[in-house]
Amino acid sequence: MKNQQDLTNKKCVPCEGGTPPLTLAQISEYQQQLVAPWEVIDSKKITKDFKFKNFKQAVAFINQVAEIAELEGHHPDILLHGYNKVRLDLWTHAIGGLSENDFIIAAKVDKLN
Repeated sequence: MKNQQDLTNKKCVPCEGGTPPLTLAQISEYQQQLVAPWEVIDSKKITKDFKFKNFKQAVAFINQVAEIAELEGHHPDILLHGYNKVRLDLWTHAIGGLSENDFIIAAKVDKLN
């Protein structure tokens, strides 16, 4: 499997219903490509919490994630909780599970830190 740098150079592609979600083995391979681990939930979603010094930094991070999401056409769920914590959840709604797109976004988000 390719390394994390390769994921950051990839572009998300539209994922149609009927495409099978990633298997456990594929999820594990993609997870190994990420700089820092993302938690896998029920083999259907990846999630990660980020903590910042203050509210302004947390919101700036959200805006950077939004830019990536818009460029890629693949959008995470974003939760700002407290004044300085952000949680990102990624999965491919159309297939009800994980696709390569989710790991592409995760890798690009990891580069922000």
